[in-house]
Amino acid sequence: MGDPAGVGPELCLRLLADSEITDLCTPIIFGSAGLLRRVGITCELEFDYPTATIESLNSSSELEGPLIVDVKGLESDAVVPGVVNADTGQGSFDFIEAAIKAAQEGTIDAVVTGPINKEAWDAAGIAFPGHTELFADRCDTQRFCMMMYSPAFSCSLVTTHIGYLDVPGEMTTQRITEVIELSHAAIKKIERREATLTVLGLNPHAGEKGLFGNREEERLIEPAIEAAQKKGFKISGPLPPDTGFLTKHRQQTDVYICMYHDQGLIPFKAFNFDTGVNVTLGLPMVRTSVDHGTALDIAWKGTADPASLRAAVRLAAKLA
Repeated sequence: MGDPAGVGPELCLRLLADSEITDLCTPIIFGSAGLLRRVGITCELEFDYPTATIESLNSSSELEGPLIVDVKGLESDAVVPGVVNADTGQGSFDFIEAAIKAAQEGTIDAVVTGPINKEAWDAAGIAFPGHTELFADRCDTQRFCMMMYSPAFSCSLVTTHIGYLDVPGEMTTQRITEVIELSHAAIKKIERREATLTVLGLNPHAGEKGLFGNREEERLIEPAIEAAQKKGFKISGPLPPDTGFLTKHRQQTDVYICMYHDQGLIPFKAFNFDTGVNVTLGLPMVRTSVDHGTALDIAWKGTADPASLRAAVRLAAKLA
């Protein structure tokens, strides 16, 4: 359901009422039934769905249609729309934990996450910087990466939720190679064909042959590209980041391998905000997510657009 004070609850209710989605899969919302009822009244959205507890979720009769799994712990009456705090952070964390456990037990086939608020997680004392790291930890997965997917082009990240100062120190040829291989396999599974990959440099102008940076392109990035080429991958780079997303490059690229968070997400969201999906690659389960935040300024106002959530569910169903 995402953070209770954000747009996640409204998006979930809109999803349950979407016949295109309910024809495709059986949506099960892990969240607070009481809070969803409040949001339904406020946004004038239907709330006429069966509820279950986590303990009773294994009952097959409860999985015949859309269902709300009422995860206890959140004081739903105390939640104020647009105001995040430790309680909303803990609530969103508990919802995800319950969904991960259900996926690990085989009760559900995929997990689609709503938007969380990292400040609220921090206030609740939750050490994970985001969904990706939490899923990797709970699945005991060392080889994983974050990919933003759209039919137009995708972006996979070598580093994610860290400061710019820390990026070069987290870059290794092995890590870049992992992201290349995971991305290639993901596109092959989603699109049913070989992927074309473009690797971006870290520094302006891709380092300009050592003039900028500490030769990260030559020392770290180029060896990973060469290793992928030897395996037969269709891959090029390192390309200067400032020209990498020009039309001619986008038309020839399935996935950009990006060295840090904003290098990939700024252009990705500029072109694909409504259709983009966040996918965690390398997990033993399917996990997708919306590509937007909690949108606290429009929370519970009945104006939230579920396009990204629909796209995330469609992709999760396809991967599952």
